[in-house]
Parts: sequence; structure tokens; C-alpha cells
Amino acid sequence: MAVTPTYDESSFRVLKGLEPVRERPGMYTRTDSPAHIIQEVIDNSADEALGGHAKNLHVLLHLDGSITVTDDGRGIPVGLHPDEKIPVVVLAFTRLHAGGKFDKSTGNSAYAFSGGLHGVGVAVTNALSTRVSVEVRREGKIWAIEFSGGGESVGALTEVGSCGRQSGTRVRVWPDPKYFDAPKVPPAELERLLRSKAVLLPGVKVRLDIEQADGSIQTKTWSYPSGLAGYLAELAGNAEAVAPLYAAEKYADADHADFAAGEGAAWAIGWHIDAVASESYVNLIPTVAGGTHESGLRAGAFEAVKSFIEHRALLPRGVKLQQDDVCSRMAFVLSARILDPQFQGQVKEKLNSREAVKLVSSMIRDPFEIWLNQHVEAGKAIADISIKQALARQKNAQKVEKKKQSGVAVLPGKLSDCESTDIAENELFLVEGDSAGGSAKMARNKETQAILPLRGKVLNSWEVEAGRLFANNEIHDIAVALGVDPHGPADSPDLSGLRYGKLIIMSDADVDGAHIQTLLLTLFYRHFPALIRHGHIHIAQPPLYRIDVPASGKKRPARRLYALDEGELVAIKDRLIKEGIRAEAVEVGRFKGLGEMNPDQLRETAMAPATRRVLPVVDAPGADEITLKLFNLLMGKGEASSRRAWMELNGHLVEADL
Repeated sequence: MAVTPTYDESSFRVLKGLEPVRERPGMYTRTDSPAHIIQEVIDNSADEALGGHAKNLHVLLHLDGSITVTDDGRGIPVGLHPDEKIPVVVLAFTRLHAGGKFDKSTGNSAYAFSGGLHGVGVAVTNALSTRVSVEVRREGKIWAIEFSGGGESVGALTEVGSCGRQSGTRVRVWPDPKYFDAPKVPPAELERLLRSKAVLLPGVKVRLDIEQADGSIQTKTWSYPSGLAGYLAELAGNAEAVAPLYAAEKYADADHADFAAGEGAAWAIGWHIDAVASESYVNLIPTVAGGTHESGLRAGAFEAVKSFIEHRALLPRGVKLQQDDVCSRMAFVLSARILDPQFQGQVKEKLNSREAVKLVSSMIRDPFEIWLNQHVEAGKAIADISIKQALARQKNAQKVEKKKQSGVAVLPGKLSDCESTDIAENELFLVEGDSAGGSAKMARNKETQAILPLRGKVLNSWEVEAGRLFANNEIHDIAVALGVDPHGPADSPDLSGLRYGKLIIMSDADVDGAHIQTLLLTLFYRHFPALIRHGHIHIAQPPLYRIDVPASGKKRPARRLYALDEGELVAIKDRLIKEGIRAEAVEVGRFKGLGEMNPDQLRETAMAPATRRVLPVVDAPGADEITLKLFNLLMGKGEASSRRAWMELNGHLVEADL
């Protein structure tokens, strides 16, 4: 007979120091190779260069798989921390959430513009390495310290010599292979990273040395005198250019009304016949998954090109220009500087900061429009390729429309349909309540977003036969609006009549809203499973709280932030306190529902693709049987007693917002 493990006070384990990183490395870094833990060290050196304190960045790839990163910056402070009474260099490498990049309320802090957010960077590097050796040159002295055993063993900080007026930091890292799929850093990835640092740091010399088996050193250095434009030209290679590249930069000054001094962007953009790779960065951190700064660049470029086309009456009658028409052939290198960037996860592959859309779009729009008007031939060439793209899109959409014309049911009267017929970009929002539906209609992009308000709760359709579904008005309207007939899990239904690429359930962030979500998901899982299978169903995540942050001098204007839930609210408050904003000066408002949001707030938080939060609904691989059992338990009419037992067992886990 199996022994059931006891569940008591001793079952709880508290992870201390760097143990959380070693226990769950994937939460803190990429584990395919040690590339990202080395990038954390390189980023620190690059931040010194970004602040104007370093002119050289040197990386040495040793034969044994260890890596040395050296810079001639200010050197990590070695004195005792005033509160912790531990040398600051020890704190940096052994404590999570300790760093020099928190206090960014002004442009004058130690690191006003950096990718560092949470103070976990090199501490993670240390936790996942067998050994880390640090040498600091600072204030005329050379200091050395060794960490081993994943940061558990900390050597003595010792003075080992004098360095005159030299300064800087040298860090050698021996990654622990047991935490990574591949034990060594891929040289090609390291080269890409270092080359990008050279592009983004004019005047900084970047060098990579690789030890060879015969004892020789293979050296590569990077320098881009023409900056981003030269780099984009290199990325483009032999691709045929439609117009000359446009490169510029613009940053806010101390008197800017909306942004802190120094915030802004540098960019190079170009249009090519063939596809060319694009790259973006935030405070020198490569954002390989893009984010809101890229959305801002596209929005600003689109507005400038659209204005150029309209002023010269180049658009044929009946053609409506969309952002993708202008930007689908646009290649770019973007380097944004943001005072307090918010990334998706510690790996920082995607920027989430909502303010970045407005920041980058406002910086590029006017200068680019001026450039287009000064280079009319280039402007007309860009306009020509954009208009051709729009005509091709409309032609494809018309083909789809002809297929759908025969036997189409009359669309529901309460549906506010979108103008576009392109399935790839059309979205249908199922909105709880008429008042929220009214806000959503004003907040939407009429071109691509349709609104279908739902009056009351949808019928529980788990045990309703497919033939009787349409007796319910709400389900009838949803099915007709979608253009898809009900079907079973084993069927292969005809989805050619589907009118929207995304169906987004948008309900209040409370118990009633969760119930409506559950009823709609029951409908789609039971009667329209192909929509889930093909990734068409999504759930909007409107915030529960609005946080109004007062202005703190000219360099930090008033802001409005949003928190999804209580946990996120606490995190935002903590961050604001670290920025130097008094807790009592921050006003927190709670949304009772979507209807309480004005259209601008609803657009920003739940509808605009660049800034909203939307969860895709997907089938968990191999979980069909479990999912079916759970739906049966929760939605089946004859399962009341089982449901009650389940609620009694699991009720304490619910944090219901009543």
C-alpha cells in the first residue's frame, strides 16, 4: 500500500539566496545555452558605455568554455553598502533584486537609461556558474574576488595592486553545464550581440577574441562609422532598395511635456523589393520578439507616409491605406531609450511599456514626414509600393467575399461590423453588456474591429443538441456573425465562411465576468471546437485598477498606469516608491466593470493590439480527457453533488473578486 506523504508545516520549503535560480533556471534565463547569462555581463559593460563611462568592450572566449568580459568603465563599487554592510560588488553577484538601476526617477541616476530592471542579472550568471572571478579597477586600486559553487561560496575581497588612473571591470565566468542544453556559448550568437553593441554605441570599440586549439587567438572587431544606416545596409545585403535609407534620431529635452529628458529613439528604415530582417533594441538590449517600441515605429512611419500620400493626392479612388500596406516591406533598425522599460520576462525579449508606442511614434513621425517632402522621389517610390500592396490586399479580399455571397444569413442588427474583409486582421469582440458595448464601439478601430454586445448571460450549451442551439438568440447571433456552423470535435468543418481571424471575449474582471467567459468557452469547446483548434479564440484581460501617478518635476510628467489584479498593483506601487514617488501621492481607482472605462482607457488596455493584453485559448496537448471531465463536472446538469464536493475541496484556493 502506497504511503501518502504528509502535508504539514514541514512541507513548506523556503528558497534562500540564489537557490530559486538554481531550482528553476528557466524562470530567470534561457537554458538552451549559457549565451544569456553571458549577455547579462556584457549588458552591464554596455550600460557603462551608454552612460559615456567606457570606450572599450572586450570579450574573450576561452578554450575551456569560460568567458571573460572586460570594460574600461567606472568599475563596480567595492565599498560597503550603507544598509547591508556588505561590499557592493558582493551584493551585485549574490543577491537577487539588488542593483544600480532601480532609481530612475530622473535622468541623472547611476544608470538613467539601461535594460536592468529587477537587479537579478549577474546574480543569475553567478548562480548558474561553477565559478565567477571578478577584478575591479577603481580609484587607483585593483580589487579581486572569487565566487564558486553557484555563488554559495564567496571569497575574500582583496586589494591586489594599483592601477593609477585606470578603471574598469573584468568578469570571468565558468558556466555550469548541468543547467544548459549545450555547455558552450554559440560563437555566432555572441558575434551578433557584440556587433549590435558596436552599432548602437558610436565611438565604442568592441572586440571578440576566441582561443584556438593551437594556442592562437582569432580576433574580430566591430566599428560602424555610419551607425544604424550602415548596419541596416549590411543586413539588406544585395536586396533591391525602393528608396534610399532614412536614418535619424530624436530625444526629448528637459522641457518636454510628455517624456523625460533623454527618452527617445534612433532609427534607420528602408523599403526593399525582397524581405529584409529588422532588429530592435531598448537601452541596448536586443528585443528579438519586438514589442511596443516597434509598434510605435510602424505607427509613426505609417502616419508620415499616409500624410505624404494624401497631400499629393496619390491614392486611387476607393483605396484605403492600412499600416501593413506601408510597413510590410519596411526594414528597420531601431534603438529606443526609455527611462523605465517594462519587459515581458527576465529574458527581456519583448518590450511591454505602453508609453513606448507614443514615445517612438511621436519622435519619428514629423522628422520622417519632413524627410519625405525633402526627398520627393524617394517619397513617391515608398508611396507607390505601399499603394500596390493596398490594391493587392483589396483584390484578395474581394475574392474571398465572392465565395461568401451565396446563402449568407442576415447579420445581427446589434453587430457593429468592421469595414475590412481581410480575415487575417479582422477581430470580433464579444462584449458583456450594452454600456460596455457602447464604449467598445467608440474605442474600436472601425477598419478591422467588430463589436457584438451580449445582453445577459449566454445559455449553458454543454448538453444542448446542435440542432436546438439557434433557439437561443445570443448563440444564434454569435454563429451568424462568425459565419461558421456548429460542429463536433471529430468533424472537419468548412471554415471558408469565417468572417474574423480573432474572436475576443471581453468581460468584466469580476465573478460575473468570469462566469460569462466560462459559458462562452463552453459554447466554443462543445459546438465550435475547430475555432479553438486553429487559434481563433482569445480572452481580453482588462485591468482591475487604474493608478494615477503625479508629475515629479519637468523630467517625469504625470502618468496613468493599469494593474491587472491585486498582485500587479502591489508590484507597481513598489516600483513607484523605488522611483522616489511618495505612496500617498499615488491615486488608485478600481474599475467596477468595462462600462466604467472611457473609450480611451478601453482602447489602450483591452483593444489596441500594441498595448492590450489578450490570452489565446489553446488545446493543451494530451489533456483532452481531463478537459472533457472537468467541463462535464462544472457544466453538466446531473453533476450537482459532484460539483458541490469539488467546491468544498477546492474552494479555499479561489481569490474571488466579489
